[in-house]
Amino acid sequence: MFLFIDTSSAELMVLALYQNDKLISYRRIRAAHQQAEKLLVSIDALLKGKSVKLHDLKKIIVNNQGSSFTSLRIGVITANTLAYALDIPLEIASFKDSISNSSKLSILVSSKFLKKFAGHQIVEPFYTRQASIGQAKKFNL
Repeated sequence: MFLFIDTSSAELMVLALYQNDKLISYRRIRAAHQQAEKLLVSIDALLKGKSVKLHDLKKIIVNNQGSSFTSLRIGVITANTLAYALDIPLEIASFKDSISNSSKLSILVSSKFLKKFAGHQIVEPFYTRQASIGQAKKFNL
């Protein structure tokens, strides 16, 4: 059983639960800039909806690419933390058209964004555009 996490959009989160490579649960969650508040609660609801416990998970797959700096970082950090705490593998994936409810999961084999930390594999986020945080604002005085 594995969990897929996609927070690459600032507006939506996608969670999916697979058993034997078969999609058994899929959720699109509206989370306009609220991924931090909604992600863990939504994962819990997804698992409870299928009577799955965290320790039943054998792998976590996360989409690590997108343009929303904060939401992407929240999903990647959550995936890294869960995989580390549960001592299960972590992989990178691209959920093809995840926002449009596709169930095709493409596992990326690239190790470019996979790093080692304390003997565990972690995923590094990749931003598809320059982060706009911390840019100076212009004021008319």
